[in-house]
Amino acid sequence: QVQLEESGGGLVQPGGSLRLSCAASGRILSINVMGWYRQAPGKERELVATITSANRSNYADSVKGRFMISRENAENTVYLQMNSLKPEDTAIYYCNLNNQIYAGISHTYWGQGTQVTVSS
Repeated sequence: QVQLEESGGGLVQPGGSLRLSCAASGRILSINVMGWYRQAPGKERELVATITSANRSNYADSVKGRFMISRENAENTVYLQMNSLKPEDTAIYYCNLNNQIYAGISHTYWGQGTQVTVSS
């Protein structure tokens, strides 16, 4: 089984920066995708960024140029560097892991979430 634990959330002023971390443990396969999703009050959970085990990354249009996702495969840890933060970035941020298994099978796992609040 897989467990994900996020850290690094908090309160920051507009224009500031935060760095989120997610440590994965358990049954983690060599071919996988890790990522960050967020859910703001009154909105559905949305993709923020993903990164594959081959270090290919993808970003939502709303965060391109401001956020950067990275990972350390040997430790199964993913990071999200968030710069130029805006109030609309306020949300609970969730770490995600998708294990790629033989025969086209995949399993997905979620962390418990960490709160990010951008306010003056």
